Amino acid sequence: MSKIIILLISVIVGGIVYVITNYKKTPNNYQSKSSLNQNSTKTRSSNYNTNDSLSYPEKLNKTKELYPFKNWREAYFEYEMEQYTEENCNTAKKIFDDLINGLINLGENASEKNKIILFEKAIKDLNSLSNKDESIIETGEREDLCELIDQITLASGLDPNNYANGKGIADLWREW
Repeated sequence: MSKIIILLISVIVGGIVYVITNYKKTPNNYQSKSSLNQNSTKTRSSNYNTNDSLSYPEKLNKTKELYPFKNWREAYFEYEMEQYTEENCNTAKKIFDDLINGLINLGENASEKNKIILFEKAIKDLNSLSNKDESIIETGEREDLCELIDQITLASGLDPNNYANGKGIADLWREW
């Protein structure tokens, strides 16, 4: 009888070990690599606005280093996350490219009001993208995008802490 119990326990433990070692990530438990990296290394205090050796356009263009879209696209293949189509990722990238280019064209000394208009457009465009495919902006992606928007806000000479009770400018319009 004790041999049967030991065998049964061994089978159960073996099954648990098998499940744990062969666990495949799915859309429900995926957290983007950029989100993991950003949460540990990027904060509002580590920003692109304080580097005085960079020009205004350089500060804004440097924020593109935080673009999560390549990682999203990799997740399409690695984790079979169908929401990260080339079209969706390119659309999201274009929204941010347009925001950054718009801020550069306005110039460093543009009014806060004019800069905010560009942020509002970008965030509403992200709302439209999210409405098209609700699964594209989930928790990890939301963190990626909010951090990116905060860094662009700082690089543009604005302080994200001054918007939406300190939550950042994205929270004024975002629906995701």
